[in-house]
Amino acid sequence: MRKATPKKRIILPDPKFGDIMVTRFVNNLMLEGKKSTAFNIFYDSLDIVGQRMKEDEKSPLEIWKKALENVTPQVEVKSRRVGGATFQVPMEVRPERKISISMKNLILFARKRSGKGMSEKLAAEIMSAYNEEGGAFKRKEDMHKMAEANKAFAHFRF
Repeated sequence: MRKATPKKRIILPDPKFGDIMVTRFVNNLMLEGKKSTAFNIFYDSLDIVGQRMKEDEKSPLEIWKKALENVTPQVEVKSRRVGGATFQVPMEVRPERKISISMKNLILFARKRSGKGMSEKLAAEIMSAYNEEGGAFKRKEDMHKMAEANKAFAHFRF
């Protein structure tokens, strides 16, 4: 690269929980710069999770964090061209990228769900990810299977 890498922007913690991870999630959830709407959707979905999972003694925020942890991939495959052939090379995921991928997958599969309102869909996806099921968890499992199937090409790492 010609230019130096850009500086990391400082992310402020969210107003309700004082957590930077929540703000990162809301920034990914946000559409067209409507951050307050995104915060409302997230907080409403956590309220729904809290109501539906009363028997679990964890707080909704802890459930959300565990759900994120459950959909976080450890390895991914990247295409690498070697002598005219393209190989899917398994690579370990950087810590920052792990968080980013898990949040984006959770939001993507929440949007694809059927339901009334985004907060309902997000709550349903969080609960299914917490229970190690649902679309986002399946995506992680598929990534791991792909990496396992292509581990013979691991020596092509760059």
